[in-house]
Amino acid sequence: MTIATPASVSDEPDGTIVPSNRGGVEKRGIDLIPVGERHGSPRQIGLMWSGVVLNVQVVVYGALLVGFGLNWWQCVAAIAIGNLTWVITGLCSLAGPAAGTTTFAINRVPFGGQGNRPIAFFNWIMQLGYEVLDLVLMTLAVTALLALGGITPSTPATVAIALGLAVIQSILPIIGHAAITRVLRTLVVPFAALFLVLAWLTAAKLQITAVAPAGWTAFLGGIALAISASGLGWTPNAADYSRYLRPDVSKRALVTAVSIGGALPQCLLMMLGVAVAMVVPAAADPISGLPGAYPIWFVAPYLVFLIVQMITLNAVDLYSSGVTLQAIGLRIGRWQAVALDGVICAVVGLMVVLSGSFSAFVGNFLLFMIVWFAPWAAIFVVDYALRRGRYDVDLLSGRGPGFVWAGVAAQAAGMAAALLWLDTTVYTGPLAAATGVDLSAPAGLVVGGAIYYLATRASRRAAA
Repeated sequence: MTIATPASVSDEPDGTIVPSNRGGVEKRGIDLIPVGERHGSPRQIGLMWSGVVLNVQVVVYGALLVGFGLNWWQCVAAIAIGNLTWVITGLCSLAGPAAGTTTFAINRVPFGGQGNRPIAFFNWIMQLGYEVLDLVLMTLAVTALLALGGITPSTPATVAIALGLAVIQSILPIIGHAAITRVLRTLVVPFAALFLVLAWLTAAKLQITAVAPAGWTAFLGGIALAISASGLGWTPNAADYSRYLRPDVSKRALVTAVSIGGALPQCLLMMLGVAVAMVVPAAADPISGLPGAYPIWFVAPYLVFLIVQMITLNAVDLYSSGVTLQAIGLRIGRWQAVALDGVICAVVGLMVVLSGSFSAFVGNFLLFMIVWFAPWAAIFVVDYALRRGRYDVDLLSGRGPGFVWAGVAAQAAGMAAALLWLDTTVYTGPLAAATGVDLSAPAGLVVGGAIYYLATRASRRAAA
């Protein structure tokens, strides 16, 4: 049975159905969006993703590749391969218009109502991690701006700055979906202009010299980081933002818009990050390292733009983590879930700011997240294809089976395969140690997707 009338699923704790309010605070959370309230186009979704990736963190991801020891051409190859995964983000976006609800409400279908909860929890942890990264960057940027004026904030002042930013970053996601997408589309042009200036300043200093290529271990590790930091890392957010599109939207247009809207600016910014790192070896630190080689007339607006970028980027993560908390089973409204998540982000962010371990936190966080979302993304796409985008209302609302063992087994096997091939500074899987390569992303994708496909087809044949 495909979805027809979404009146049985509610965002509100008491089960009350409330209309969406596009002019004010969004009322809908993980409830199904009626077709009459669907709006937007694939082009708008693509521009939204362009706004998401036009941020300084993407430049840092490119700079981190240079830290792996890769030469120029290896960095370009790793970036190109990594950003091909935006196609997977586009494919995950198809489930949004088909089901009319959020990613981890849809995820109840391949995993079951109970089986979905640990996967949704992994996603919440990942979104929280990204929120913390952005909050740390914002706090450091404000501190650096004050330093330009000769002010060195004390520890209590730094805490107050972080808390104030935590409140500000929660405003946009509390307002909701329409406000986030509109702001991100609006900021595409000024953000792009900032990075064009950065590219111009970098080109004047850049000298590409012949450097011996790094070994396969470093190169594949760089690919793994590029994959995690690009499209594949955004797959859990995909349906959250495409669910307001009409169910008859062009599938090809949606996948193309998301793929190009995300991959094109991300490839360019990551390559800019590579160039910046060759000029400024400390560029992996976007606050005290990257601006060091640039004139003051650029550094001040750069830091201001960085703060604005991180606020809008965190709006995406906070929105998705809020509806993910609802999908886990927390019986609170969407805006309340966002507020709760903002408080947790503030506490963890303060811990990272005061510890001073930002760079290590970034690298290990990105690589460890591959373990769960690589197999999950494959399962999510395969499930959509097997059911041809037709979702049962009861399954979406959690009234189906508690566990769908095909999905649970495939996820467990995919995560195990990814762990076997994972290589980080704090953990190295046995197969990665034996071969010297990191194949965690392709291993998780292939094993998770293949096992789910085979198990689902076998169970359907048995039922028939």
